[in-house]
Amino acid sequence: MSSGLKSRAVRFWAFYRHHILLIALGMLLAVFLVRLPGEALAALLAVLWAQRALVGLICAFTIVAVTLVWSVGQRFDTRVFVFFNLHGYRSDWLDQVAWQITQLGSTVAAFAAAGLLYLLHLRPVAIEIVLGTITVWLVVEAVKLLTQRHRPYISVEGARVVGWRERGGSFPSGHTTQTFFLVTLLAHRFQQDIAGYIALYAFAMLIGFTRIYVGAHYPRDIIAGALLGTAWGVLAALVDPYGLSSRF
Repeated sequence: MSSGLKSRAVRFWAFYRHHILLIALGMLLAVFLVRLPGEALAALLAVLWAQRALVGLICAFTIVAVTLVWSVGQRFDTRVFVFFNLHGYRSDWLDQVAWQITQLGSTVAAFAAAGLLYLLHLRPVAIEIVLGTITVWLVVEAVKLLTQRHRPYISVEGARVVGWRERGGSFPSGHTTQTFFLVTLLAHRFQQDIAGYIALYAFAMLIGFTRIYVGAHYPRDIIAGALLGTAWGVLAALVDPYGLSSRF
């Protein structure tokens, strides 16, 4: 292969690799479904229908991930990011408040919450939080590795960064994913009235908003994190009847 042809092939792969991977994964899924025996396919569809809320969240997350390859989506993300990150009232005290709030969505904060619940003799819930936090972190890091989306401060000229510059990929938001996982799990474990649900998810949305304010994420990173975190919380609730947390 000539150097010119090799160079073009490398550029082609660099630009279209996500498109190629999405098409390949879709074809593999289609082949898998076609090859399934009729009884197995019917059983799979019955399970998916029974857990349609979870399936819907996963499908929505997948759709948001797929839109990363569309330039119009990037323009939307940039405009919304610039509006919340750069426009409007800004002050040192507001930056400090936003920075402190955004840290409540960190893994450290989740472990601290688990420790508090453990001390309050709510051991199963504490263990569920620890297991869920570790596993959802692995999923988030895997998706970041696959998408390799740059942080806004790298791509958006003049972007404000409050605190330190976060490392790693931008999609999805780990803080948002962690927070929505936590509030979904807590909402399930401690049955709330409507006011309680609103308060929990309002807190989670506030964490997501601060991730844009401090310059760490785009809006679609936040949307994807909310979907993934909620799905992980629902999944944790489904696993609980099997007594996983009681084994530790």
